Amino acid sequence: MAEAADFPGTPPSPARRRLRRVLALVTGAPLLAGACLLPAQGSAQAAPKASPVQASGSRTVAVSLDSLAPSAPTDGDTLTVSGTVVNNGRQPVTDAHLALRVGASMSSRTAIETAARTTGYQPGTDGMEIPGSYEEKFTRLAPGVAQRFTLSLPVSKLHLGSSGVYQLGVSLSGQTPVAPYEQVLGIERTFLPWQPDEADTRTKTTYLWPLISSVHLAAETASNEQQTPVFHDDDLLKEISPGGRLNQMVSLGKDLDVTWVIDPALLGAVDAMADGYEVEGADGTPLPGRGQNAAKQWLAALEDAVQDKEVVALPFADPDLASLAHNGKNVAGTLSHLKDATDVAAITVETVLHVTPDTDFAWPAEGALDPSIVKVATSAGADKVIARSDTFRESGSLTYTPGAARPVGGGTTAVVTDATLSTAFQKDMSHAGNSTLAVQKFLAQSLMIDLQDPGKQRSIVVAPQRMPTASQATTMAQALTALQQSTWSQAQGLSGAADAKADPAASTRVPAASAYPRSLRRKELPKSAFEDVESTHSQLNKFTTILTAPAKVATPFGRALDRGVSTSWRGRTAQAADYRDSVASSLGVLVQQVRLIEKSDASLSGRSATIPVTVQNRLLQGVDHLVLRLTSVNPTRMRINEGTFEEQRVTVAAGHSQSVKFTTSAKANGRASVVAQLYTEDGQAYGPAVTFDVKVNQLTPTVLLVIAGGVLLLVLAGFRMYTQRKRAAARQAEETGADSAGEDLNGDDPGAVDTEGTTGSTDDSTPAEGNAGRGSGHPEDTEGADGSADSGQDSGQPAAESGPGSGPDHAGEPAPDTASGNADRSATGERVDR
Repeated sequence: MAEAADFPGTPPSPARRRLRRVLALVTGAPLLAGACLLPAQGSAQAAPKASPVQASGSRTVAVSLDSLAPSAPTDGDTLTVSGTVVNNGRQPVTDAHLALRVGASMSSRTAIETAARTTGYQPGTDGMEIPGSYEEKFTRLAPGVAQRFTLSLPVSKLHLGSSGVYQLGVSLSGQTPVAPYEQVLGIERTFLPWQPDEADTRTKTTYLWPLISSVHLAAETASNEQQTPVFHDDDLLKEISPGGRLNQMVSLGKDLDVTWVIDPALLGAVDAMADGYEVEGADGTPLPGRGQNAAKQWLAALEDAVQDKEVVALPFADPDLASLAHNGKNVAGTLSHLKDATDVAAITVETVLHVTPDTDFAWPAEGALDPSIVKVATSAGADKVIARSDTFRESGSLTYTPGAARPVGGGTTAVVTDATLSTAFQKDMSHAGNSTLAVQKFLAQSLMIDLQDPGKQRSIVVAPQRMPTASQATTMAQALTALQQSTWSQAQGLSGAADAKADPAASTRVPAASAYPRSLRRKELPKSAFEDVESTHSQLNKFTTILTAPAKVATPFGRALDRGVSTSWRGRTAQAADYRDSVASSLGVLVQQVRLIEKSDASLSGRSATIPVTVQNRLLQGVDHLVLRLTSVNPTRMRINEGTFEEQRVTVAAGHSQSVKFTTSAKANGRASVVAQLYTEDGQAYGPAVTFDVKVNQLTPTVLLVIAGGVLLLVLAGFRMYTQRKRAAARQAEETGADSAGEDLNGDDPGAVDTEGTTGSTDDSTPAEGNAGRGSGHPEDTEGADGSADSGQDSGQPAAESGPGSGPDHAGEPAPDTASGNADRSATGERVDR
């Protein structure tokens, strides 16, 4: 009544507080006394001790179970339990003892989960202490000090009844200075599966053993002939080294009857390490990898472990099917890449492990399904989808756990894993207490499935987390070892579970998209991720069409793009975007290695000439199937091969450049713009265009006529001067009389001839004559003996060329390192300066 009188949110008055304390003391004292006089309650056990009084401090002492063996005892076994106790209180605990308690058997799987969540001592439920000398005493437990304990007793002393799951508790009873009477100060409970005889019908259990890792391998390779792979980090070495996560998975899994579920991208990465690799340094400088031997040893161990075992290969890089279904399916080309990833998966596993994997299974993140996920998962060829039971909600009338196989329509089977068993080892298993409790709970749930309907055999599938830690893998192996040695379970492969007859009472309805968990949807890759991947794929396809060895680029970059949408990126959207950007950037660097050399402006004089355009290839392989097009922007001023443009096929060897020449013809003076552009054979532009101007200086017919007339006048003037001088010389000779030289010239010599143009004249030493000949453009100065143009070889000077196309390249243009106009492979040793 006093509480009812208080207003909500305000503390009670001092008077009311005192009244409450009095009432609590008056009413609590008889109850406490009655509890001390009550007869002991619990299961029928021989002469059990009286249960100590429950105290409010039943969590004062922390009890931890570090080991329990055997995990599933049978008749004749001795049960040994060990662990630690720690006094978390502020006062010491005295006269304490530790004992085992056996409660009643669990009635259902739900009861097991409820008991696992219960904390503190529960009278009646926790049962009575096991009588006898099977206890450990502690004279004094100091605060904060941990003390070890070990309890061991024959299983027969537990007085277990029929087959079932029993709650097993380890409790510490003692007293404190504040409460100087015996009370339970701490308890830890676990479960003891009890199936002493062979079960009439064993449950068929499939356990998936996943080998999956995050992305470590980069897209680019080292710039050497071997194309050494480059890793973003060396974390994968830690995982495959002794004690590492993946090393533990292989060494533990080889002795277990499990179905191996492998991401082929992991095999590809470790196989790349085995052949030698590099790791990106902090400053971007590649460093040599140190894990080559470790990679070889891990692959050899894995190959040995999977022999004669069922191996399921996921699509390459384990793509995020849910993200693809919700955000990427409408991006053109995305689904086709998923099919490629599935095809590559089988080839990779066969090549590395020499086993034939099953590629009929798809595994969405955490087994969550909706109709779009099923559609996407099966689009790559898979007809079985691994789901989880918390997706398929059963009707309340179903009193047992149904089998895994569920036909969901369209020829697709959903293989439904058990959610409770699949999530049993997701906590931190590095603490022995957590590991022990997880193993016992896993075995208890497994036995309870068998006990639900002992005459009905079912196929149960367990799919743990994709990337268990090393401690989680150790705990899983411990639980599986006990399960496979049990009397109620038998191992079965995943294909067997999928092919088992479906239970007609089990749910086969795939939940609607609105039922997909929001916590999972928030971790998905956005639509932009798939758009980025598709954009890079398009660039990759264009690039590889020009290569002479396209697989050397298509394979590493194609697989890198698959890694860009891996399930391992869930919850790491920013890191995933950085990785995709690095792939696109690396591809862009390669694409730019094949390009046109920039040209400076050129001058063109004359009616026609050739223009060279240089293509450079700095790749480690040749390029082919490229077309170089030269286009005149001003065809009325200048034409390319008598047209607007001309195309020529280009082939350039690795590390070389090739000069391609185009014939041009001028139609008018002035500037003409020219555009050079590379194209793939299917007409797609490749790389940026190169634009330059050509200045046309054409000589018109009128100008040529004027020049010819001027030359003719000069020739005539020279000839007149020549004849006039000859006549003047003759008149002078007549006036002065003939001298001996004149007589020789004009006298009786029968071989003499007139000096005016008669044959046989050899007098070319007269200065006037010589000057006239040079000044008038005498043919002897411009023609050789055969009448051809003087080549300049007599003087040691190179001949002048009539047009720019036949002379040196224009300023600013590097000289080609292959024969001019020759599209064949360049000569050996001709390299491009880098």
